[in-house]
Amino acid sequence: SMREMLLSALKSYYVGNINRHIANVEIYLRTSVGIGEHSDIIESIDKEMEKIDKYDARLSMILKYFERKQIDEKEEKKPQSK
Repeated sequence: SMREMLLSALKSYYVGNINRHIANVEIYLRTSVGIGEHSDIIESIDKEMEKIDKYDARLSMILKYFERKQIDEKEEKKPQSK
């Protein structure tokens, strides 16, 4: 359905952004070349962590509020066995 397609696209978008920013943090952790000041590295990593947090929170919201809701609705529609 359109709902599942949109949720899947959003999840892919969020996971892609999470991976992108994780890769950036890994680059900072492995190579300090090109950044002169230590405090700049910390600040840059912190900015990347904020972005990871943002997309992780949105991904969690989809799983918690939209996919969980869908499972609950399916459970309610099942015939009750007595």
